[in-house]
Amino acid sequence: MRKRNLNYVVTAVLAVIFFSCKNESNTPKDIVAAKRPNVILIMTDDQGYGDLACHGSPYVKTPALDSLYAESVRFTDFHVDPSCSPTRAAILTGNYSARAGVWHTIGGRSLLKEGMVTMPEVFASNGYETAVFGKWHLGENYPFRPQDRGFKEAIVHGGGGIGQGPDYWGNDYFDDTYKHNGKFEKYEGYCNEVWFDQAIEYIDENKDNPFFCYLTTNLPHAPLHVDEKYVAPYRGEVSDRLANYYGMVDNIDENVKKLLNKIDEIGLKENTIVIFMTDNGPCPWFGGVEMDFDTGYIEEGYTAGMRGAKIWGYENAHRVPFFMRWPNGGISGGKDVDAIAAHIDIMPTLIDLCDLTTDSELKLDGRSLAPILNKTIDKWPDERKLIVQNQRVEYPVKDKEYQVLTEEWRLVKRESNELYDIKKDPEQKHDVAHEHPEVVKRLYADYEAWWNDVSVGFDEYAKIHIGNPSENPVGMYAHDAHSRNGKKIWVVDVEKAGTYEIRLNRWPEESGKRIVENKSGNAEVAVSDAWLKVGNIEQRKKVDKDMATVTFNVDINAGTTCIETAFHLPEEGKTLATQCIYVSYLGGLGKDDLNTYVASDPDEILKKGYEQNVIPYD
Repeated sequence: MRKRNLNYVVTAVLAVIFFSCKNESNTPKDIVAAKRPNVILIMTDDQGYGDLACHGSPYVKTPALDSLYAESVRFTDFHVDPSCSPTRAAILTGNYSARAGVWHTIGGRSLLKEGMVTMPEVFASNGYETAVFGKWHLGENYPFRPQDRGFKEAIVHGGGGIGQGPDYWGNDYFDDTYKHNGKFEKYEGYCNEVWFDQAIEYIDENKDNPFFCYLTTNLPHAPLHVDEKYVAPYRGEVSDRLANYYGMVDNIDENVKKLLNKIDEIGLKENTIVIFMTDNGPCPWFGGVEMDFDTGYIEEGYTAGMRGAKIWGYENAHRVPFFMRWPNGGISGGKDVDAIAAHIDIMPTLIDLCDLTTDSELKLDGRSLAPILNKTIDKWPDERKLIVQNQRVEYPVKDKEYQVLTEEWRLVKRESNELYDIKKDPEQKHDVAHEHPEVVKRLYADYEAWWNDVSVGFDEYAKIHIGNPSENPVGMYAHDAHSRNGKKIWVVDVEKAGTYEIRLNRWPEESGKRIVENKSGNAEVAVSDAWLKVGNIEQRKKVDKDMATVTFNVDINAGTTCIETAFHLPEEGKTLATQCIYVSYLGGLGKDDLNTYVASDPDEILKKGYEQNVIPYD
């Protein structure tokens, strides 16, 4: 019998015994006699719980997702992080995102911690083919890329959205260039159709092998670009912003239908686990809801009565749809499950359902949902607690913004601790903290225990590797850099001592733009010089108006250091950001060539004199 160590924050002894050991009752008998099930995990981006017709939306029509809903087991109290990268880190590791080193979407804090065992790694080690299509958002460079974390096939856009800094210059959702296993390739068609079409092709090619397909579309995340034919039905019914948003949901549904029809056509429906979910609630700034930012109540859009939105807290920030269908495993028929569950549960659940072998020392924060899915139990034997936090800072701050969730209660940190009886008050209109101080005290103690447990690595830095043959040259983006006084700073792990060529660009190389040009190309700015510092080595070079890049050669020893860059303007103290740099390992040196080099201490560079701006509710 395989044992798996599930690391719960707070749980009853009975639950620990029940869930830490895998037994025959947790695994459908069909697995023994048949091929292990395929897995397709579909996750949309910034789509709210209410943005499905099957959840009561009076606006969108989602027949394909409604059909999947009718055939699935649905978890009605399912939770994620309130923003993109943290949710993805939690799904792929079965651990809270904070433990996985991800609590922001930029600034080096969206890079999935080295050494964390990932779901695709577990699937691959058990003979599965593994692929990701769409949004990754857990790192652009080795060892953080999808192909470094267990995916054998990866077609993804850069950063957190198409058109962001790490994405290919000029991408606009149509006929774009994406990274295929780390190399840029051109694709024809609308982005969402590329993801689904590539996934369908991949599934068809691997229909005789078990596969794990992670299909993570960037829709309906802003910018809200979609063909007018999808938007037209909503014109005049809602604001233009929401019309475009709902048009994107229509496109998602259309492609889900195409995918589901394909797996049925090639005979995979019965033995394929299909999961549909979203990564967080709808965006209130430029997405699927208009919200009163003083109260969190919705002014336009549909949220199934929930308060709040992406990042901004309350239920609609983190409660999302979660449907699962697997006919061969008896997971079908249209059934609601009210037991509280979360993204951290997906990995242990699939390990059980697919009968995957793992290291006996593997530690997960999540617990397997298999006993509930297999009807061994219908509710948890303990009062399960989940923690949601929103940090979006470089160094997490205790008590900044958190929520403690149970099936009965929601402890919500705003100006003070608010408490809601979520069953009686699903809209979170009535704060009952003063009526139940003992509940507030107990749930806050759970938060403190959780914080003390997951915060041990908060001072660590995710280090991009240079000098590794898996990626040379290394193109690093400002998206993943730390910012200090007009400088961009990357923490790096130098794998090989030697000479490195470092090219500083204001714009990506494929743009063809000069340093002095602005983004739209209709104006120029005077730039005096480019500045580079690696460890104790500091260099400057003049910039002329025809230059697109400035090249430095630096001799660096192996180990951790910082690469600091800036473009200086003629005015004293004024700088422009280095949007990307390209680092190439040129070759080794004799020991004497590095006698004067001293590496940077990241804490010395990044913490000395730094006071981070903490916005309570950002």
